[in-house]
Formats: sequence, C-alpha cells, structure tokens
Amino acid sequence: MTTSEFEVPAIDISPYVADGSPEARRAVAAAVDDACSRVGFMQILGHGIADSVGDGLGAAIDDFFGLALESKKTYRVDGANRGYSPPKSESLSLSLGVESATRMNDFFEAFNVGVEARSFTELDLDEADYGINVWPDAVRGFEDRVGAYFDEASRVARTLTSIFADALSLPAGYFDAITDHSIDVLRMNNYALPEGTVTLDGDLTGMGEHTDFGIVTVLWADQVAGLQILGTDGHWHDVSPIDGALLVNLGDLTARITNDRWMSTLHRVKPPIIDGTIARRRSAAFFHDGNVDAVIETAADYLGSDNGLAYEPITVRAHIAAKLAGSRQGKANVHAVREAARVLAAKG
Repeated sequence: MTTSEFEVPAIDISPYVADGSPEARRAVAAAVDDACSRVGFMQILGHGIADSVGDGLGAAIDDFFGLALESKKTYRVDGANRGYSPPKSESLSLSLGVESATRMNDFFEAFNVGVEARSFTELDLDEADYGINVWPDAVRGFEDRVGAYFDEASRVARTLTSIFADALSLPAGYFDAITDHSIDVLRMNNYALPEGTVTLDGDLTGMGEHTDFGIVTVLWADQVAGLQILGTDGHWHDVSPIDGALLVNLGDLTARITNDRWMSTLHRVKPPIIDGTIARRRSAAFFHDGNVDAVIETAADYLGSDNGLAYEPITVRAHIAAKLAGSRQGKANVHAVREAARVLAAKG
C-alpha cells in the first residue's frame, strides 16, 4: 500500500566529493540529517562513480547470473558470507525474528565478495569474520569489473560517513575509528526465476522485510519496480532510483549510535509479475558494516532520545552473527526487538 506524499529525498553530495565550500557542505549535511531522520533512505547524486564503472558492474552481473545453475552452484561457500547463494536459500525476515507468513524463503540469487582479513597486514584478524573471496573463472573479467565498482562504492560509503559525522555534530573522526578495518561486502542480486509462467500459492517474496546490518548501505539498482520501504505511516512504498542516482540507507548500527534518531528502515523486494512471469530486476548492495571488533554504543549526545531508552553496547561481530544466523540458518534473532515490532505493526 502506498500514499502519494511519500518521497525519498535526492541529495547532491558533490561538495564532499569535490572539496566544496563550508557553506555547501553544511547544506548537504543538513539535507542528509533530514532524510535520515524522516525516511532512513536517500538518493545520492554527485557521487563521482563513472557511468563506465556502473556499466561494467551490470555486465558482470549479467554474465555471472546468465550461467547455468549447476555452474553457479560450484561457487557456493558454506558457512561464509561469500560466493553464490541460490534462490530460496535465505529467509531475511528471520534476521529480525519474524516468521514469513507463507514460510517461503526469498526468491533471489546472489553473489557476494568483500574485504578479506589478509588485506589488513598490520592486524591479527580472523578470516572467519571476514571471508575469503571466490572469483568465478567461468566469467572473463568478472573480478576486474566487480573490483572496480567495489573500490568506488567503498569510497562513496566513507564519504557518507564523513557527512554523517558533520550532520550529527560528532567528532570528525568518529566513524573512522570504527571503520578502519570495516567488514565491507558487495552483494549482487538477481530476482529472475526460470523462464515460464509462475503459479503462486501465496504472496511471492523476492527478499523478505529486513533492516540492513551495519552502518550504511550504498545500492546500485535497476529502475525496475520491486523495492519497497516501510514509511513512518506504516505503509509500504515503492522506490526506484532516479537517473544517475544511488540509493542509500542506514543500517542497524547507525540507528544504535543515534538511539533511533536516525532510522534503520525496514525494506523488502516484491518482484513485479507481468503476464504470469517475473520481470528481471538486478541490484548490488555495498554494505559498510564497521570493524569486527568495534563496540557500537549510543553516542553521548543521543542517550536522552527515545524516552531515555538506549541500546545495549554490542560488538559488530556479535550483531552480524545474530543477523546472519537468522537469515541463513533459520534461527530467529531474539535481539532485534525494536525492528521486529515495526514489522509486526506493518503486518497488522
């Protein structure tokens, strides 16, 4: 259900990308504060990612997901947030402790790459926390094309956290201290089922309602219907990016830092069905999740928010482990109390 008044703000962040004036930066920070306080999502322009880099990512996604299913399955990595995930292998609503009404797992396939512990040679990090990439040798140039976009998305995510610090009146290095060896993952998603008609025995879910785990997510997506976000009015709203824009949303950890002054907004994907077939939709979400050993707690200036309630401090490792256990192992996340309440209220 949607209402016409709902809008995801579009913000030009070029003053932070291209060393703009203090006045221009203050205007950007104010716009980001407004978007994060009211919606939890925004569209960013002026991000500096060349069209050729985005086009290369899209072509790499097409090439990989165009492989035969049996070939794609050879790139599965058990127990790690890497490699290929086939359709119906995850149930993201369980990351919030909410059972899907139809008990149907999510109809999407994905491929994950990310930073590796060995990238931080000066630190004694565990690959179990980060993961080791597997690159599909069946797709020529996949690593180069995806890697080029990954580097640019990483730059954009860190630009955004600089804006966040200014917008929240936090010290300039606040986010740097918890992201200098961040768990960063790029998840490439494909929402197309095999060709042919679809017989539905219930409400089809491309990706169940969920919040993102970390600090900020930068989303490259087709201009195809499907993504919906839960507004403060309790209704689900359709969202697709305007020309040249990336969609950005906050994760749970930023909500914790601000004590929900900024929102980790619930979202889902409902595949568009045309003449009994599912229209193809692609996306690539860059998750900037923070240092595995960082302790995330509410910033001092926001302890008085939300009627004096505050989140308990938690490490990034513990938070992500609980969320992944929900989505991938079928264990309801008992710690996502606030998020689950929003899901249930919307269903009601």
